[in-house]
Amino acid sequence: MPEICVRRELERPRKRVPNDHLCLRMLSACAILLFLSTPCFAARNADTNDGRGTGRLGGTVSTGTADRLYAGAKVQASGSVTMQTETNGEGKFAFDELPPGTYTLTANAPGLEAEQTVILEASQAMQVSLQLKPVRTTTTIDVASADTAQKTPAPTQTIVEKTLRDAPNVNERLETLLPLVPGVVRGPDGHINMKGARNTQSGALVNSANVTDPATGSPAMNLPIDVVSSVEVVSNPYDPQYGKFTGAVSSVETKIGNYEKYHYSIQNVLPRLRDRDGSIVGIGAATPRATFTGPLVRDKLAFTQSLEYRFVRTPVNSLPPLERDTTLESVDSYTQGDLNISPTQTATLSLAVYPQKLRYMGLNTFTPQPATADLHQRGYQVYAQHRYLTGDESALISQFSYKTYDADVSAQSDDPYKLFIETTEGGYFNRQARRTWRLEWQESYQFAPRHFLGTHEFKAGLNYAHSSYDGQQTFLPVELIGVSGLPVERITFTPPTSFGVDQDETAWFAGDHWSPSNRVTLDLGVRFDNDTVAGSTHVAPRAGFILALTNDGKTLLKGGVGMFYDRVPLIDPVFEHMPERTVSTLDENGAVSSATEYVNRIGGGLHNPESISWNAAIERQVLERLTIKAAYEQRNTTKDFTVSPVSGAISSVMLSNTGRDSYREYQVAGRYRADRFTLNGSYVRSRAFGNLNDPALFFGNNPQAVIQPDARARLPFDVPNRLLFWGDISGPFKLTLIPVYDLHSGFPYSTWNQVREYVGPRNDRRYPRFSSMDLQISRPFSLHVGESRHLQVRAGFGVFNVFNHFNPRDVQNNLDSDRFGEFFNDAWREYRGKFVFQF
Repeated sequence: MPEICVRRELERPRKRVPNDHLCLRMLSACAILLFLSTPCFAARNADTNDGRGTGRLGGTVSTGTADRLYAGAKVQASGSVTMQTETNGEGKFAFDELPPGTYTLTANAPGLEAEQTVILEASQAMQVSLQLKPVRTTTTIDVASADTAQKTPAPTQTIVEKTLRDAPNVNERLETLLPLVPGVVRGPDGHINMKGARNTQSGALVNSANVTDPATGSPAMNLPIDVVSSVEVVSNPYDPQYGKFTGAVSSVETKIGNYEKYHYSIQNVLPRLRDRDGSIVGIGAATPRATFTGPLVRDKLAFTQSLEYRFVRTPVNSLPPLERDTTLESVDSYTQGDLNISPTQTATLSLAVYPQKLRYMGLNTFTPQPATADLHQRGYQVYAQHRYLTGDESALISQFSYKTYDADVSAQSDDPYKLFIETTEGGYFNRQARRTWRLEWQESYQFAPRHFLGTHEFKAGLNYAHSSYDGQQTFLPVELIGVSGLPVERITFTPPTSFGVDQDETAWFAGDHWSPSNRVTLDLGVRFDNDTVAGSTHVAPRAGFILALTNDGKTLLKGGVGMFYDRVPLIDPVFEHMPERTVSTLDENGAVSSATEYVNRIGGGLHNPESISWNAAIERQVLERLTIKAAYEQRNTTKDFTVSPVSGAISSVMLSNTGRDSYREYQVAGRYRADRFTLNGSYVRSRAFGNLNDPALFFGNNPQAVIQPDARARLPFDVPNRLLFWGDISGPFKLTLIPVYDLHSGFPYSTWNQVREYVGPRNDRRYPRFSSMDLQISRPFSLHVGESRHLQVRAGFGVFNVFNHFNPRDVQNNLDSDRFGEFFNDAWREYRGKFVFQF
């Protein structure tokens, strides 16, 4: 009877309101018309503008004191328009005919940066003094510019602060915007996959500190998005300071606190109601967020505090209205102090706290709430960095971080866990308690340029990390129910176990950014990694180049090759201490007809996965405002971790380094920049192929009960074809419009039968093509709250999946089901309001 009730609910059609549907289509059409017409409007407005009503923004750039002016610094003004220039021989800069509005001024020089926000009135001539300070991190890439990819041979793209603020972001999370980068997708499990790699294979850095979970290798830190200055995605970083991954790396930079005046921002003060089939049933989400920054000691000590509370219900739209939500509750706090010790010394101290409760983890069409798990995470990270300028272009950077990350998995009940053809019953079969921490220290030195056979910029450093993991695992019996409604297989486990492991990692690196001529740049580096768990030392050489093919520097040929070694997640060394299983086949009377006991074994010892990656790209500035790129990159990974059952005299579940995966990508991309809009477009043809039995699938946060033999096939997040278009438009009436259109192939999936045995080739079927148009519209306002005080307000709204395209997230892949091949859990159109107070 319960199964019949679930089936009826699943088969209910989506409820639509015709008049609302028509209004939505009209709204969508208007938005698209505005999107298409704004470039024409902007161009016409630019041609007819005679400068009346605009302002002038100028000033100086200095280091330490006002009398140490800096010539040749790159200065950018970002607001309703974006302009760039360089300081002259006297350290001065100027932007003429700027429309009135709020602008963020950034200045960058090797190892130095400055930032200030100003409000320019009509016909005003404003002078600003920017004081350069040492950059926070070891990288000297200009993260304030969207063109950072032109400065490095590695495939790189940066999401800047304005995009973080104005782009459509359904969750208002940093990771939600990473798919704006070509080659980055949110996979079918909801995790971000960068450049064809599992999220456990990629690196995650915040201010150059490692923020992954030592146990699983997944990213494990949440930041309020208001404190993020930029995020950079690098798929093949030839800079040897990057290590401990075989995929790509995301590097987040937080904002520097304001040394001169106080700023406050408050947003999302109103909760979002929960709409279920036209009825309001409680709260759907409450995500208030507040951020403060300002001087504690003027020009010496700046303080930043951001606090966010999140209560979010996310629906599985194919389940009953009041039984379809996962519930996330979290508190994300970030505290940072920036110290300007002297003209040559600065420091940063920060504390991030990120407790989180996720109820009904793993909820989907075929796993209702009572059969899901709850995940409770707790953790904090203490971070400190000291920067000492030993010369105008040399610096010593010392960095320390301490991170904890604890995770508990619990069930809704202790009822027997049963896997039916159409649904799941009982309490979740796994219980976990994990306690992990990591202590990390890094020293790096950026040498001043040396001149012989061109210009050399040497860098060297070392890194030490100690990680610890203590855990407990409990697995309870699982029954597989066949089409007859009777159990056909039972999985039982040995008693709960406890275990622990420690790991020491040491790395040394050295690199040279060599420019033998003004048309050739070479990045040469080598990295040595030692891991006490694997018991080995690895040498990872890397080399990249940039070649200007034309005298004007507008055509660049870039490429390189490098070797990378991944970390060993700490769930792997303790694999043999986890509970073991017995798989029993049952006859029609429920009696055991055969049984196989499996022991956990590590085959051949543990080794660090390794990859060899290379890329080649050609970029051309076709017009003054148009740049296009054609690129190819490839990665081959060996010694990857896999688990698979092995039959024999003593049957085992074997963990080994026999896995291999590969990724190749062809990309064509372009960017068109005008005074009032920027358009980005890309097409990616790719292939992600490899072993499917990642250990985290069976021993991570949300384990699967059944382990079938490993196989090689298209990876679950493989997307052969993807078109991505998005723009940043300064429309009429001070409107900012950012539309994002994402069209890509559906994700692959496999077919199985009633006992979860795979039938036919793995991942040979696909979900329907994914298509989504998202749009965010916002506008700034200025409210007078006193004679000399202004309250800045930014208001707007976002529409996600504007055309309500059918984008299912679940599929019935069981051959024995009457609904085999049907798709469920469509991602319906959603609306989000935006209201930000700043003062």
